[in-house]
Amino acid sequence: MARKTSLRDFQAYLAARLTNAAQGHGAVSWLGIEAGGEDWLVDLSDGGEIVQAPQLAPVPLTRPWFAGIANIRGNLYTVTDFSSFRSGAPTPRNSSTRILLIGAKHGSNAALLVSRMLGLKNPGDFVAEAPQAEDPPWCEQRYLDTQGRAWRKLSVRGLLADHEFMNIGV
Repeated sequence: MARKTSLRDFQAYLAARLTNAAQGHGAVSWLGIEAGGEDWLVDLSDGGEIVQAPQLAPVPLTRPWFAGIANIRGNLYTVTDFSSFRSGAPTPRNSSTRILLIGAKHGSNAALLVSRMLGLKNPGDFVAEAPQAEDPPWCEQRYLDTQGRAWRKLSVRGLLADHEFMNIGV
C-alpha cells in the first residue's frame, strides 16, 4: 500500500528541495508541470516557489494570455497563463491550479499559471529527442520518459528574455 503524505509535509519537503537546488546542493532534479495538456520540465534551481492560485487582479489593455497580478506575501507577481501563452485553452481555475514563481532568481517577479504540478522528476528517467522546428527558443529540449510520455524542458532564462513573453500590452 502506498504511503500517504500530508500536503503540509510534501510542501515542506519540496521547499527544502527547491532551496537546496537553488543553492547548488543535492542531486539535480526537475519539476514536472502540466499546462494546456502539455508536460513541461523546469530545473529546480530555476523554479521558485509553488503556490495555490490566489485571486488575481486583472490588468486592462493586456494580452489575453496575461492572467493578472498576484499578491503573494506582500510581493506583486505578474502571472502569465502558460497554456494561453502557448496558444492553448485558458487554464481552468480549480483546486489543482498552481502558480509557479519563476523569475526571482533572474531579477523578475514573473510567475506561470499552470494546470497542475506533476512532482519531482529524475533526469536519469528521460531520453532526449530531436528538437522540432516549431519549438520556441525557450523550449530547451524534448524528452521521452520511461512510459513513452513526451515532455518539453523549459528554459526559464530564455522565456524571461523572450520579447513576446515580456510584452504584455496590446
